[in-house]
Amino acid sequence: MSYVGETMQNLIHQTAFFNLTFGNFIMIIVACVFLYLAIAKEFEPLLLCPIAFGMLLVNIYPDIMLSIENSTNGVGGLLHYFYLLDEWAILPSLIFMGVGAMTDFGPLIANPKSFLLGAAAQFGIFAAYFGAIAMGFNDKAAAAVSIIGGADGPTSIFLAGKLGQTALLGPIAVAAYSYMSLVPIIQPPIMKLMTTEKERAIKMEQLRPVSKLERILFPIVVTIVVCLILPTTAPLVGMLMLGNLFRESGVVRQLTETASNALMYIVVIILGTSVGATTSAAAFLNWDTIKIVVLGLVAFAFGTAAGVLFGKIMCIATKGKVNPLIGSAGVSAVPMAARVSQKVGAESDPTNFLLMHAMGPNVAGVIGTAVAAGTFMAVFGVF
Repeated sequence: MSYVGETMQNLIHQTAFFNLTFGNFIMIIVACVFLYLAIAKEFEPLLLCPIAFGMLLVNIYPDIMLSIENSTNGVGGLLHYFYLLDEWAILPSLIFMGVGAMTDFGPLIANPKSFLLGAAAQFGIFAAYFGAIAMGFNDKAAAAVSIIGGADGPTSIFLAGKLGQTALLGPIAVAAYSYMSLVPIIQPPIMKLMTTEKERAIKMEQLRPVSKLERILFPIVVTIVVCLILPTTAPLVGMLMLGNLFRESGVVRQLTETASNALMYIVVIILGTSVGATTSAAAFLNWDTIKIVVLGLVAFAFGTAAGVLFGKIMCIATKGKVNPLIGSAGVSAVPMAARVSQKVGAESDPTNFLLMHAMGPNVAGVIGTAVAAGTFMAVFGVF
């Protein structure tokens, strides 16, 4: 009987109930809220589902993220190996290749002034950088946190890893992806506050047709110019443009389909789950995380406001030919930010169609955020 009793006692104590802390229960509730937002509200479910489930797993079974160094048998936890691919910048770069294969750069080529709106929206990054320093973060940590303002999860992960801020990678990534998911909630009030009903109803002229030659040359020229100026952007900008070249060349249909579908979704699963698994209660429930979440929101709000403000300037300069709403799409959340510009514009005039005009600043913002990350890496001498 003693043997049976000891066995039952061991089994009972092996359950997670005896090992969970109060913080773990809080994070499990947060994970369930994220799953609700992803499934019931459809807020970026492709991102939030794996992130939330990774969060759930690590707070029930922390050893799923056990590092090789801390294991007794030299074997790490499953999601630790996934996470190494984040640290090594492999998954963020592959995500960019998939984004490039799915993205039409035609609106940006047809209206190069969109680059200015994409650049203006990066103001939030640098505003958050100085805010992070004021909150006590060191230079590299502040740079890693500030990139959330670009609303670009892969770039946030990439920069945090390159700058050696792995301790902050989880909160940074979760904040970045959360704000990407909440674009339809965060942006409209800012856009409406900064524009008038008349400005929101402005109809823009149809974009000119873009030739096949222009579409093929664009990723090649951008890669050469950007990577010559900032070689550190090559992993992101290079993969983004490679994916787009697959799409536009028309001769590698199989590669385009693989990069934009199978490979993209595999990478999203691995990246999202591993990012969620960095949010153990011990690592996530602290003041630094709260600061990161606040700074991320401030950065995103500033980036949106700066894009709209520059859109208003362009509206004045062109005598009312540019709808300021498309400036908000200068953040990197493709294509959701462009859809939000369309939605807010349609509320003022149901016949207004801004989506393609907003896609120009939107894809410019992807490039702009990568350039901002490369600038920080160059400043700190990181390659």
